[in-house]
Amino acid sequence: MRGTQTELRRLHVRGSLGRARRHGKTTGEREANVIGYCLGGTLLACALAYLAAKKDMRVKCPTFFTAMIDFQEPGELGVFVDEPSLKNIEKKMRERGGYLEGSEMASTFNMMRANDMIWSFVINNYLLGKDPFPFDLLYWNSDSTRMPAKMHTFYLRNMYINNLLVKPGGIELGGQSIDLNKIKTPACFISAIEDHIAPWKSTYMGAKALPVPVNFILGGSGHIAGIVNPPAANKYHYRTNDKLPSGADDWLASTQKYEGSWWPAWSKWVAGYAGDKVAARIPGKGKLKVLEDAPGSYAKFRLDAQAAASPAHTPAKDK
Repeated sequence: MRGTQTELRRLHVRGSLGRARRHGKTTGEREANVIGYCLGGTLLACALAYLAAKKDMRVKCPTFFTAMIDFQEPGELGVFVDEPSLKNIEKKMRERGGYLEGSEMASTFNMMRANDMIWSFVINNYLLGKDPFPFDLLYWNSDSTRMPAKMHTFYLRNMYINNLLVKPGGIELGGQSIDLNKIKTPACFISAIEDHIAPWKSTYMGAKALPVPVNFILGGSGHIAGIVNPPAANKYHYRTNDKLPSGADDWLASTQKYEGSWWPAWSKWVAGYAGDKVAARIPGKGKLKVLEDAPGSYAKFRLDAQAAASPAHTPAKDK
């Protein structure tokens, strides 16, 4: 457990909090409005509680995109997450060298929507010989991410199985007990009504877990298309409610429905926690220098090319 806690501390200190420090160093601004998407939202909640315990108020307001904080009802994904399954995943990650292959997580998500994500391709592309329909979001979705073994184990066991994040002191990061009740910054939750990865009623429970004013917005479509929905497309719809009753169904029953994207409504809300607009900053003009041209070598990095050039992994030993 100590090694796992260390891994999560690194994720926060070098990851979430490290990026916040670099943001301040680059822009000269101490405060920031922060967005966490999916697992990033869970990490954002952890970071907010960590900062609150340190009396560090650098986050002016957080926004959670299709993010779960309370895992009491994880939805269909809960079928794949229990202690025996996790032990099997841990074994496979050790044998591989300390990580979960991104394609395995993608396969899990695909099985949750097998008709759309598996059998439609078998029928149309394999049996009927049709060319795959070009769809930008699915192209993005196919770029899966590997998960570090210790971080992934900690996340599944402590969040999905034991639901410890909503329990004061349930988890500890970097020697700091995590208590969501210490968070003081108003928040916004953007969820999607057809989301099968972070069900909106589960994200609503997370919104209720924070002891602060929360603006909960429910958009149309699913986990990706519901968020990547620019106003110009004029697609889907969204719902809002000035109140946040105890139950998700009660919230839905008294919502106001609007056509189109939720982005303008969120932009209006977040503007209340932002300063005046400034001219776009020029990369390299601040205290940090430019590393390379956009989009960055990491965006062009291919794992298959690395695998061809690297020796086989040696299984990691338990510590």
